[in-house]
Amino acid sequence: MSESTSVPQDAAAETPDEQATNLMVRRLSLVVFLEWLGAGAIIPLFPLYLKQHGASPSLIGLTMSAFFLAGLLTQFPAGRLADRIGRRPVLIGGLILYAASCLAFILPLSAWGFIALRFVQGGAAGAVEVASLALVSSNVPIEKRGRAISRIFSAQLAGTAVGPLLGAVAGVQHMALLFIATAIACTGAAIPVLTSSTIKAHDVAHIHHQPLVRLVMSRALLGAVFGALALGLGIGVYEACWTLLLHDRGGSSLAIALSWTAFSVPYVFFVRAAGWFADHWDRRMLAALGLLVSVSFCVAYPFVTSIPVLLTMGFLESVGFSFALPSLQAMMTEGRTPRELGRVQGVYATSQTGAIALASAVAGVLFGMHAFLPFVVSGGIGLLLTAALLIAWAPLDGHAHHATSAEPAT
Repeated sequence: MSESTSVPQDAAAETPDEQATNLMVRRLSLVVFLEWLGAGAIIPLFPLYLKQHGASPSLIGLTMSAFFLAGLLTQFPAGRLADRIGRRPVLIGGLILYAASCLAFILPLSAWGFIALRFVQGGAAGAVEVASLALVSSNVPIEKRGRAISRIFSAQLAGTAVGPLLGAVAGVQHMALLFIATAIACTGAAIPVLTSSTIKAHDVAHIHHQPLVRLVMSRALLGAVFGALALGLGIGVYEACWTLLLHDRGGSSLAIALSWTAFSVPYVFFVRAAGWFADHWDRRMLAALGLLVSVSFCVAYPFVTSIPVLLTMGFLESVGFSFALPSLQAMMTEGRTPRELGRVQGVYATSQTGAIALASAVAGVLFGMHAFLPFVVSGGIGLLLTAALLIAWAPLDGHAHHATSAEPAT
């Protein structure tokens, strides 16, 4: 979440409105960081916690997949709700629900209780993501939107990079403390949303008796959906098979942990630079190149036997991955009115979450057949989706010349 990333700066001084908008983005970045700091501390140890409480491998898999299933089912409705009643209520509700579900894990639960709480967590996390990105997209002009959105993603990845280290210090024997700490972090994250006059002022202006305008699947959104599917397939394969691949290559537990850090940490910093480039270069090419880098590495991983080389590749892939996200977000939100952007984010998030859920479910089966299959199949489909993205976006202008989309809400 450092603000010291070295990227070119705009010469013009900020106006009071721009200063207020930047303050909103900084506070939202803090909110996202705190949420994912707590979530990141829990996730690596959670399967072991379930096992200690008598869960079978199949139940553990079902419990973990409930998170993605919830996102798939709830992210678009959360976006629609954010368009209807505002982003702040959805943000606050998501954070409080996540905090409450974390606390509930310390109670004596049945198998279905674990699954239900994990489902609630997935829906809550999805709501926070959709609402925060919609709030940024509806208030930051298009020529600065890539940088603003990149700060949200940077905060998210910073939380997921630091969180597992805190979880490792606590250990599975102290998971109850981690649940409590996560609940405190999420509750604390809700405080800036509740108290910040800046965030409140930038929420959408509502006229409740007017119905929402029907959301149109534009070329810009369609291309972004193709990109979301490509990224989701890769993430799903890594979730299911990356640790297995490193283990087959003789990787130690430390090497496996370092591999996740090697991906997350560079992303935290490079995504800020990627946001600047998204505001100044052709976003179509940046998104496509980022996806192609990710797809290429995905195909290559199973044919590499050296652990140090795999760690280096993970670092380099993170750079490409980071350049895709701000450009995808900027392209799909340009020209949209504030009361559409919650649903736009919902479509994007639902597409990516659905791809993650499908890929993680199928990848394990393919890996059992042969280690290279899930990576090559995902990479091949990702290549086709990248081509589809370029076709969808071909008639569009990928440069951000003017703030043609939503103006800051009052």
